[in-house]
Amino acid sequence: MSDTDPLALEEQVCFALSVAARSVVAVYRPLLEPMGLTHPQYLVMLALWQYAPVSVRRLSELLQLDPGTLSPLLKRLESIGYLRRERKPGDERSLALTLTDRGRALRADAEKIPPAVVERLGLPIEELRTLHAALTQVIAAAK
Repeated sequence: MSDTDPLALEEQVCFALSVAARSVVAVYRPLLEPMGLTHPQYLVMLALWQYAPVSVRRLSELLQLDPGTLSPLLKRLESIGYLRRERKPGDERSLALTLTDRGRALRADAEKIPPAVVERLGLPIEELRTLHAALTQVIAAAK
């Protein structure tokens, strides 16, 4: 990098990450539309399929989203019948999230998404795993 402009757009990690994120989310869009999900809603559903029942606070931690950002996603998913938000007995401040039968059934359709994304990206699975590991390190370093 010593021979290049330190402010060159094409040299910026933030630029590459931003374009990559938009591009990959665009790959998901046509796969999620038939399910009635946006990409952020899909991430919520992924977490719920793995961890439900779960508190809103724990889901916020898992997705690394603040509760204010998460709340409208949860309301929408509840309105389309994929989850229920219920007050925890004994702790009225805490909301528990559970999947509805419809939300659980959606998982079968969602299982087709990862292989479709891998195919669309056209990258070997090992390269994608290496990329995931590198991004995980970047996330940890940026905290």
